[in-house]
Amino acid sequence: MKHLVVYAHPSAESFNHAILETTVQALKKKGHEVVVRDLYALDFQPVLKPEDTAAIRSGNTPVDILTEQKFIAEADVVTFIYPIWWTGLPAMLKGYVDRVFSYGFAYAYGATGIDKLLTGKKGLIINTHGTPKEIYDSIGMTAGLKITSDTGIFEFTGIEMVEHLLFGSIPSVGQAALDEILVQVEETVTTLF
Repeated sequence: MKHLVVYAHPSAESFNHAILETTVQALKKKGHEVVVRDLYALDFQPVLKPEDTAAIRSGNTPVDILTEQKFIAEADVVTFIYPIWWTGLPAMLKGYVDRVFSYGFAYAYGATGIDKLLTGKKGLIINTHGTPKEIYDSIGMTAGLKITSDTGIFEFTGIEMVEHLLFGSIPSVGQAALDEILVQVEETVTTLF
């Protein structure tokens, strides 16, 4: 299978980076083809500008957007790895979605409603957040995050969600718990794919 991993964290020393490495190694160990798009390392331009929208509408999609769309089009599985900041996607990843998951590429309006143009692909999301998981669960934030990204981004465009892992209290849980999380990530990826 061809996997596209879209990664959004500015620090190579972050726990998210350890999750990225674990995910990629687990997939490669099983013989999968993996492409990583590290948005910060790429210095991806996240701001959707009026000229981007005009160019897309006229059929002259900007090269940086076309490049990312090509990776998505070629992937069987799209994985997002990112931290939850202020109860949502980091601006870098939100901008990636705004620009790359554009009308006519990821979705369109058809005679019967929304045409999901990325149907046939699978989706995996792995998140970390500093708040304890129990608090996010009790206030409905975990469910809200899943609706926003699983339903609002992936399922809206036809990507079938296979799993959404959310890990709380990062990085304060301690090294033993962090190590256990990496084992869980590896086991999940290995089992799903």
